[in-house]
Amino acid sequence: HVQLVESGGGLVQPGGSLVLSCAASGYTFNGNCMGWVRQGPGKQREVVASIYTGDGERMYTDSVKGRFTISRDNAKNSVYLQMDNLKTEDDAMYYCAASSTRCWPSALLDGTTYNIWGRGTQVTVS
Repeated sequence: HVQLVESGGGLVQPGGSLVLSCAASGYTFNGNCMGWVRQGPGKQREVVASIYTGDGERMYTDSVKGRFTISRDNAKNSVYLQMDNLKTEDDAMYYCAASSTRCWPSALLDGTTYNIWGRGTQVTVS
């Protein structure tokens, strides 16, 4: 049984930083895609950062480039999202997501790539 558990959300002022963590159980990093997907109030869900567990290739949506960094720790089966210079528009529920099968790096920012989801952690920027 695959489980993704997020942690690290909270309330932060604009310009502040947070680190989100995602611990995966029952899941092996093996050429899969893992990502952070967010959904803000009244907004569509979007993949903001993702990583290909094969070679570590990373991709970011334009609005977070230069501010967010996704990383992984294979030994801990975990993925992290360092969020710096947070803005009010980053206010959202953040979900850790993974593909159950091997994926193509070109699919990293495609929301349909992901079929395993955590329950989410709230990030409030105010």
